[in-house]
Amino acid sequence: MAPDKHVVEQKETPVLHKNIARVTFLVYLTIMGAVATRAQETPATTPSVPPAVAAGGSGDEADRGQSPVLQHRNHRYQLHSSDVLELNFPFTPEFNQAVTVQPDGYVTLRGVESIKVDGKTIPELVDLLRTSYAKILHDPVINVELKDFEKPYFIVGGEVGHPGKFDLRGDTSVAQAVAIAGGLRDSAKHSQILLFHRVPDGWLQVKKVNLKKMLKEANLEEDAHLQAGDFLFVPKNSFSKIERFIPTSSVGMYTNPVLH
Repeated sequence: MAPDKHVVEQKETPVLHKNIARVTFLVYLTIMGAVATRAQETPATTPSVPPAVAAGGSGDEADRGQSPVLQHRNHRYQLHSSDVLELNFPFTPEFNQAVTVQPDGYVTLRGVESIKVDGKTIPELVDLLRTSYAKILHDPVINVELKDFEKPYFIVGGEVGHPGKFDLRGDTSVAQAVAIAGGLRDSAKHSQILLFHRVPDGWLQVKKVNLKKMLKEANLEEDAHLQAGDFLFVPKNSFSKIERFIPTSSVGMYTNPVLH
């Protein structure tokens, strides 16, 4: 009987191996099918990109690419010494007055203390006046009219044909100012013309202009432009400073050596 049992066991072993392999294969198919189904159901994720970045780079770069908005500067007239102002009080005419800006920039007012108006515009002056007169008047109404003012000017001195004070009409350069003043004298040292410009707090800014070089090279790109109140000074050349101490005959021998 033992031999028959051994034969039965040998026949059952191959069948068991086949069943295990079949189950393993079915499990594998089941797992792969689930994975494939999950992959189809889950959409592919991509990094979210803001519209502005996708279109033209980062937001900062887009901001930098935009042209800056230019602000309009207010070029209203600023008060100076010797300006004459007329102050009108429609509801309290007893305070009507005409005032002149003093050299120190102050104006003397009727009924209140003096105030400094130099460098102020008319609207700024109206605000100052309302503040001052609010101490003695209730909600004062004040109108200001500029009756007389000094026109823009420049001054040319030194070795020019007609030194003096001239009206500044439009954009004027150093070369043009010299021409307006009668041109250069023979004694002029036009390589060292000095341009004086007054800046705030009473300081003077000085710039040296080499007009000789600009005229020689026919290039006026470096020619400075004048502002109201500028002073242009053309100094003497070195020879002109000592010319009066040299005898006339010596001057002739020096200037005309080929004739002797």
